[in-house]
Amino acid sequence: MITTLSLPDFIHASKDALVIDVRTPAEFEQGHIIGATNLPLFTNDERVLVGTCYKQQGRQPAILLGFELIGGRWANYIRDVESLLAITQNERKKVFVHCWRGGMRSGAMAWALTMYGFDVYVLKGGYKTYRRYCVDTFETRYPIIILSGKTGCAKTATLLEMKKLGEQVIDLEGLAHHQGSSFGSKGNDYQPSQEQFENTLAHELRQLDTTKRIWFENESIVIGRREVPRGIFEQMRKAQIIDMQLPIEERVDFLNDDYGVLDKEFLKESVLKITKRLGPNETKLSLQAIDENRMKDFIRQVLVYYDKTYQRSQEKRDKTTIHSLSLNTLDPQENAKILVAHCTQLFGIDVAQFLPAIQTELSQQSTTNLSYDYTK
Repeated sequence: MITTLSLPDFIHASKDALVIDVRTPAEFEQGHIIGATNLPLFTNDERVLVGTCYKQQGRQPAILLGFELIGGRWANYIRDVESLLAITQNERKKVFVHCWRGGMRSGAMAWALTMYGFDVYVLKGGYKTYRRYCVDTFETRYPIIILSGKTGCAKTATLLEMKKLGEQVIDLEGLAHHQGSSFGSKGNDYQPSQEQFENTLAHELRQLDTTKRIWFENESIVIGRREVPRGIFEQMRKAQIIDMQLPIEERVDFLNDDYGVLDKEFLKESVLKITKRLGPNETKLSLQAIDENRMKDFIRQVLVYYDKTYQRSQEKRDKTTIHSLSLNTLDPQENAKILVAHCTQLFGIDVAQFLPAIQTELSQQSTTNLSYDYTK
């Protein structure tokens, strides 16, 4: 049996179930539903052939070409689904399928799987509908608090400890697979596509309770090669800030442990990327310190630049939103407890006490409300 579901029903019903994306590997890599598995009906090249045929000859010739290309692969698709269901331990053989628009590709796969005996549910409007749903997420207002501090304060590690304490946290650097600075890739060039970065961020936001504070780390709009969605970034720039202040030697020790062990060629390349901002003399001294394995000297040298950049950024913010907190040692677990207590003392528990303008909107909308018809 084939059942067509709206996006809200599809998301609700497919939780912990097998979701199959039948688009090409290239489409899937560009962006996909969180938790979906790619089982492409066509290869990247085959989709181009079918699309060209559709434009030049029409619908029916394109359908015939599609079936010719698929040939005897139907049995393999069914075997693959059987294997995937065994992994998910789904005894009822429910399969959720989608393509780009909820058209021929998902329809063809649903037909084959239904013939075999699966219960198949197809997403009305396809991935295109899901993508609109993700983009809409960034227009919702959120009770955001920013954790800030100069480079080397272990902000990300502290946020993750705060999450263990029950705080709501969005780790943008984790979602972007990058730590933000010129050195932020740590030699690993992989980042998700911009579209998938946004999809994952939207998914994370949709899980949160908008009547409670949500922590973000202070970021520029660009994280590596990825950009924070404008709707979210504008809210971050206006949010309340807890500014961690730690002794420089604590920061140097932390950065030495984190970056001092990385490949020297990567570090030197990263220094050269910011030559114009460091200046020729500072660049020379930094490179020399790396070559001579004086890693703490190298870190102190580049911190001069990053601290100045941080200070300029802070000066552009509304000073009434910045709340400094001096900490003696860099201990993410202990500092997380202090930050939570400090924030509660400053603002209380109810987000309305520090974001009254936003709270009015939040009382009228919910990020977990899926009643909107995203097939429009």
